[in-house]
Amino acid sequence: MPEKGIDGMSKLSSDAPVSALGFAIGNLEFPAQRAVDVSVCIVNWNCRAHLHACLQSLREAATEVSLEVLVVDNGSSDGAADMTAELFPEVVLIRNRENLGFSRANNQAAREARGRYLFFLNNDTVIPPGALRRLLDYAHAHPEAGIVGPQLRDEHGQTQLSCRSCPTLGALLHRITWLRWTGLFRRAYRRYRGRDIDDPATPRPVEVLMGAALFMPRGVFRACGPWDEDYTFGGEDIDLCERVGRHYDVVYHPAIEILHFGRVSSRQHVGYSYSHTMIGVTRFLRKRGCSPTGLLFYKTALTLDTPLQWFGHAFRYAWRRLRGQPLRAAKSRLILRGLRHFLTRGLTTLWRV
Repeated sequence: MPEKGIDGMSKLSSDAPVSALGFAIGNLEFPAQRAVDVSVCIVNWNCRAHLHACLQSLREAATEVSLEVLVVDNGSSDGAADMTAELFPEVVLIRNRENLGFSRANNQAAREARGRYLFFLNNDTVIPPGALRRLLDYAHAHPEAGIVGPQLRDEHGQTQLSCRSCPTLGALLHRITWLRWTGLFRRAYRRYRGRDIDDPATPRPVEVLMGAALFMPRGVFRACGPWDEDYTFGGEDIDLCERVGRHYDVVYHPAIEILHFGRVSSRQHVGYSYSHTMIGVTRFLRKRGCSPTGLLFYKTALTLDTPLQWFGHAFRYAWRRLRGQPLRAAKSRLILRGLRHFLTRGLTTLWRV
């Protein structure tokens, strides 16, 4: 497949009609393109090693399912785009000169996709044998499902949070340090995190699937609208699931599992990811109809709470260093970096949402 340029256009148009018998130009005959069941759309930003593993697993999955893979590289500086072009020439590669955000990059891939189904997949995932086939079979057998999401597991086999409810004002207020102690919003937070589910092993409709792996018919994507590009990083998966969920089931399928290393790229750029996640969730609250008074209270509470959290994690960091706990200290240091970035750069944007 041709490599894409900065504007997402290929030298040969992917919309050119192709008959079942192929086509001819002059004396040259071109075979028909194979029908594509699944278009895998991957956004990458400075995650070369994990992207390589992901693409290798998809190359093996191509023996089970007719698929194409599209990678949108958001201005990586680690050579990920060149690696993709050299080692995976079958991949449709779209190069952006800068980080255009997760939503916009996904929409770039979706516009070029030819498959009957779109699979929006994080670059830090690995697809086990049979998983993609099972997702396709389930989606084909359940046309009422607008999005299907698998169970996510980390590299140690531990279950990750793969679905939850839409965030509410009460659920987010429970995360405010000085409000959590009151317990007033604990029940709303438990529902948001999906901790009141009786049977976690059965496929079931949910409100929100994690954006690491979203499998959906292309027709549903077109009917419900693309990723909202007002979101930069964080909240866009909630928004997409909420819009699709108005007309179709959003289904969590725990019997289908994929490996997800989890936030590899975001940890490398924790300030960027933390700030935009907080902003994105706040944007979703406003877009879903949170009252101006409620939104003002949440922004004020979050603004006051952020320095409290910073001092709390600074104390934990120092304590863990003194106790000889380098791994736990490193975790606290990572959180401190995210909080500092949000304090110095993110709060201004938060108040404009």
